[in-house]
Amino acid sequence: MGSDLRGLAIVIMGVSGSGKSTIGGLLARNVCCDFLDADDFHSVENKEKMRNGVPLTDEDRFPWLETISNALTEKISGGKTVVLCCSALQFRYREILRKADPNNGSDCVKFFCLMAPIEVIEGRMKQRESDGNHFMPAALLQSQVDLLEIHEDEGIHVLDATLSPDAIVARIQASLS
Repeated sequence: MGSDLRGLAIVIMGVSGSGKSTIGGLLARNVCCDFLDADDFHSVENKEKMRNGVPLTDEDRFPWLETISNALTEKISGGKTVVLCCSALQFRYREILRKADPNNGSDCVKFFCLMAPIEVIEGRMKQRESDGNHFMPAALLQSQVDLLEIHEDEGIHVLDATLSPDAIVARIQASLS
């Protein structure tokens, strides 16, 4: 399937703990394309703020999102397909990522939002936190839930994040076919 996907950014979005990295990595392997994790683009200062339980502001987020958008533009313009996992919680954040589309539309940037009950996500985050595997504490989950907005006309595919990773990836691949 990877060979018929060219010049496309597939954004796996949702709150922290929804499974973005797991799903994004598996999808990228399945379609044989590049994988980017938005967390890798955060500044040391942003990570430190989150680690200390301080939610990011738009002033923290906008340069981060611009850098990610530039990376997507480079991939798409080169005819490559890339999977990006990024919270992309608000419409205005997704608009920055959509700027990566060289056609000035949303044809080359597709969004898939992972959703699950807050209790499920909180459990995942607490496990991750106790394992020392992530800088985002469960204490910031509600701030992310409060930010999440999806407009019906955006064409975002909403997926049940309680399904198995293989089932979620299969649904994403089917919608891209």
